[in-house]
Amino acid sequence: MKLARVALLAAAFVAAVVVCPSCATGEASGRERVALRVEIDGAIGPASARQFKEALAVAAERSAEVLILQIDTPGGLVTSMREMIADILASPVPVIGYVAPAGGHAASAGTYILYATHVAAMAPGTNLGAATPVELGGPLPSFPSGDKNDGTGPEARKDLKNATGPPGDAMTAKVTNDAVALIRSLAELRGRNADWGEKAVREAASLSANAALREHVVDFVARDTTELLQLADGRTVEVAGGKKALATKGLPVETLEPGWLIQLLAVITDPNIAVILMLIGVYGLVFEFTSPGAVAPGVIGTICLLLGLYALNLLPINYAGLALMLLGITFLVVEIFNPTVVLGLGGVSAFLLGAAMLLRIEGPGFEISWVVIGAAAALTLGLALLTGSYLWAARKRPSPVGAQAMHGLPAEILDWEGREGHVLARGERWRAKADETMAPGDSVEVANVRDLVLMVRRRR
Repeated sequence: MKLARVALLAAAFVAAVVVCPSCATGEASGRERVALRVEIDGAIGPASARQFKEALAVAAERSAEVLILQIDTPGGLVTSMREMIADILASPVPVIGYVAPAGGHAASAGTYILYATHVAAMAPGTNLGAATPVELGGPLPSFPSGDKNDGTGPEARKDLKNATGPPGDAMTAKVTNDAVALIRSLAELRGRNADWGEKAVREAASLSANAALREHVVDFVARDTTELLQLADGRTVEVAGGKKALATKGLPVETLEPGWLIQLLAVITDPNIAVILMLIGVYGLVFEFTSPGAVAPGVIGTICLLLGLYALNLLPINYAGLALMLLGITFLVVEIFNPTVVLGLGGVSAFLLGAAMLLRIEGPGFEISWVVIGAAAALTLGLALLTGSYLWAARKRPSPVGAQAMHGLPAEILDWEGREGHVLARGERWRAKADETMAPGDSVEVANVRDLVLMVRRRR
């Protein structure tokens, strides 16, 4: 009996050893047999970069077969674009770039990102290109589009390729050449058309989906994600850690939705929203300091100020511009309490100059709106002038305290003898004198105050 029990336990142990690895393999296999999708819809910025980084982390954790990066973007910030490209190049999970849906595009920064992906595809009716870098405050390059005799023909095109930008504009040439080097290196890494990539940068060229396929810019055109995974199946790509053969046919696709933090970042990293938050924060704190105990303005102002400064910290800003804006706000706050024309005009000028200098580089979706900045400056100046005018008028009025506050005050005769007696004024009994005889119950007014004696007269 004991021997039988030992044999039964041994059999169970062997079964566990045999079955469990197969179960673990099955579970691991189940985790691997999935395609994740992350959608970037809108301008490329800090929120997009963070959303993509988190999606890559989830894909690596779940050992996903591929991560589909669905792109529909007009472009965005160079810093965020380079961050996303670096994440793709370091990813152990293959990334399939897919320009979709129909009518979408991968312009500017989207073109570089698509070139960086392990597999590039487009949906019918989409386009990509126009990847010329544009810096804030810098003139646009001259794009060739005409004949030789008008300065934009083949000779001009040749000069544009060699120099790009106005004569003597070395900074524009440096930025453009750096962008060309980036897109060519990505094209060579993925075996795509490097010459067209350079043309997209230097000449802002664009391609439709079918034209991009003919030019070997993308690997194929797919109508939907099902066809996308079928066409990607069997391809061998090089990821971080070595080469990997894709087995994507028929994989279920799971979309990774952005969390609340990503959505919040997408809102506050708009430079116009960040500036408005900063203004609300500053004036909320000013109101709290001038009216202690209100609490709500201080709490709301602190939160808004911190959110605005955090958003600006994520953007490529010029700190001299930020300092000028804060200086302008400071001048306008001082104008409220000490009305002067100089401080008001100086504050508005500093605020507008700072706004013009705030962003070092602008991209689609990340431009300073002069309507917003002008409205904010006008409202701030108007508030300063309005509050200042009230303070100035109050300063000119006589102080409503002491003897001056008693002039013209109504009073009632309580008792009277000869030319003096007592009156009731402001609910208090006062000694009073007059140049005429009064009777109890008469209504009088205070003409003057001498020491603690009221000089009264009949009400007119």
